[in-house]
Amino acid sequence: MTAVAAPSPRIGIIGTGAIGGYYGLMLARAGFDVHFLLRSEYAAVSRHGLHVNSTVHGQLHLHPVQAYASAADMPPCDWLLVGTKSTGNVDLAPTIAQVAAPDAKVVLLQNGLDVEDSLREHLPPSLHLLGGLCYIGVHRSAPGVVEHQALGRVNLGYHSGAAANDEVQQQAIVEAGAGLFHQAGIESQAMANVHLARWHKLVWNVPFNGLSVLLGTGTTAMMADESSRELIQALMAEVVQGAHACGHEIPASYAGQMFAMTETMDDYLPSMYHDHLHKRPLELAAIYARPLAAAKAAGCELPRMQALYQALSFIDRHNR
Repeated sequence: MTAVAAPSPRIGIIGTGAIGGYYGLMLARAGFDVHFLLRSEYAAVSRHGLHVNSTVHGQLHLHPVQAYASAADMPPCDWLLVGTKSTGNVDLAPTIAQVAAPDAKVVLLQNGLDVEDSLREHLPPSLHLLGGLCYIGVHRSAPGVVEHQALGRVNLGYHSGAAANDEVQQQAIVEAGAGLFHQAGIESQAMANVHLARWHKLVWNVPFNGLSVLLGTGTTAMMADESSRELIQALMAEVVQGAHACGHEIPASYAGQMFAMTETMDDYLPSMYHDHLHKRPLELAAIYARPLAAAKAAGCELPRMQALYQALSFIDRHNR
């Protein structure tokens, strides 16, 4: 008797910007059935497809694209990758509920702390919610065009849903998600604790996202100046301190590794720089306010991070 192969999952991309566009294209190229929900870029992507200009993979083009302007037109999806900004999570819940198949897995490919919490309460309890941490340098240069500068790894962790009390099922779901990325040639790791994983990512995001806006420059200039180097290292140390206060142990060597990695990178303008440039809201709640509040509740003050958050709040309010 021949074994019947499990049907390939249908994957939906919610928010086809730089993150959604890159991972969606890579999964589609690997043969997965991928459906893209777009807003302003629908016409351009329908007509010209998706383009990724990658320093790693070369020029990639997906055409035709299974693109939709309305969630009502999409088929139900087994996996949903959410690449929108965390600033719009509450408004996103009805869309996710509309396109999710029964028992669907929803992966938030977003920056910051506790982004899953703001979405969870608005989702049906049957849906599995996962955190996805993207270690990647990408930005959108035109409608349907993504520039991929470096990296690409996605680390996944289970947050909540129907498997909340079943660690074995949680692990199976997270490993299945990592398996999808592996098949597309993307590094992916199953993480036991999504909160610890998010604090790890803040070690890089807190200094470089905010300082790129405040100083108006990319990573190369920041890493070449003595004053900004000291400030970056001090901010990284504060994030590690905040994580520790909240019960999440990050090895002392980790901040040094992130700092050294940035020295080897080509010049990179983080996502917050692009958001500021295009007068979009900055992701200040997820990257600064929530970690600061969590640390404060644990009795830990992070003065440099607080000052950076206050300066960015002023800049953000006067940029629209």
